[in-house]
Amino acid sequence: MTPTLGRITTVPALDRPDLLAPPVAAALRAWEHADHVGVVEIDPKVADTAAMAAAYDIGMDTGANCVVVGGSRAGDERIAACLVRADTRADVNTRVRKELDVRKASFLSMDRAVEESGMEYGGITPVGLPAGWRLLVDTRVLDIEVAVIGSGVRRSKLLLPGALAADLPGAEVIEHLAG
Repeated sequence: MTPTLGRITTVPALDRPDLLAPPVAAALRAWEHADHVGVVEIDPKVADTAAMAAAYDIGMDTGANCVVVGGSRAGDERIAACLVRADTRADVNTRVRKELDVRKASFLSMDRAVEESGMEYGGITPVGLPAGWRLLVDTRVLDIEVAVIGSGVRRSKLLLPGALAADLPGAEVIEHLAG
């Protein structure tokens, strides 16, 4: 069953692969919970979280943002996608840095995040990440009844029960990942 939220009605995500970035579609085809993931087509102009919340009259507490962070230690680069509630911010300088075990963590450049993920900027999602990236999920995401996340493209969003974020391939659930 695909989720709905406020005025947003979804269709099963795999019924509309045209609304998914290729790595997202591939990951969903392999994921046992894909039948609980819906997709909704949106105007790309409202793809950013605050604009989407306003356009569809939904709370910021329903969104979950995915940011990509990297750092290195002894020449070993470490990259993680961090999924946090949209009404919070990833604690990059303390918590994420500590999880990555690096001296300094910073956001990956837009060009690099887009190129390596195969997703559009503003649509990067925890579904279908590159194999070498870790996926850190803030515990508060799991409490979102229906979470709005990226689809890999700006012209759509995925909706899924927040608790399923813990079951995404490679997910590591972290307390206080965001502040």
